[in-house]
Amino acid sequence: MKPNTNTQNTSSFFETFANKVNKAAGSTVAFIGAFLIVIVWAVSGPFFHYSENWQLVINTGTTIITFLMVFLIQKSQNKDSLAIQLKLNELVAAHEFASNRLVNVENMTEDELKVIQKYYSKLSEFTKSEENLQQSHSIDEAEEIHELKKDIEEDVKKNLRKKN
Repeated sequence: MKPNTNTQNTSSFFETFANKVNKAAGSTVAFIGAFLIVIVWAVSGPFFHYSENWQLVINTGTTIITFLMVFLIQKSQNKDSLAIQLKLNELVAAHEFASNRLVNVENMTEDELKVIQKYYSKLSEFTKSEENLQQSHSIDEAEEIHELKKDIEEDVKKNLRKKN
């Protein structure tokens, strides 16, 4: 099936437009411009006798700009969030000691995230007993080490009982 180039062009145009507006809106020039508009509006109040139309100009302008900016900012946040998640996924996948459970963790439910958070709490407890503060563990590795330590401890206790 041939991709719809019209949709791609529209999407690409909007992407470019949104990026440029986001960069411009976050600039010093944009802030100074907005500040000057408010000053001009405030100074012009006496000339318009602080009428309802005078108030309507600033209220309508700021409402429309705010409404549109919410969607532009959200689009930008979505793109940035996706880019960050992809970079983190790559780092997790590339690191030999990292738990691959964390790749695409952002797609998990809140309950699944709470389970992983509990694992990290356990991991923190495991590392408190380590002599080397610089040592790193994945969730899986920490559980294996902990189980191994428990097995060794049980073997030691059994051997002590046999000697007594």
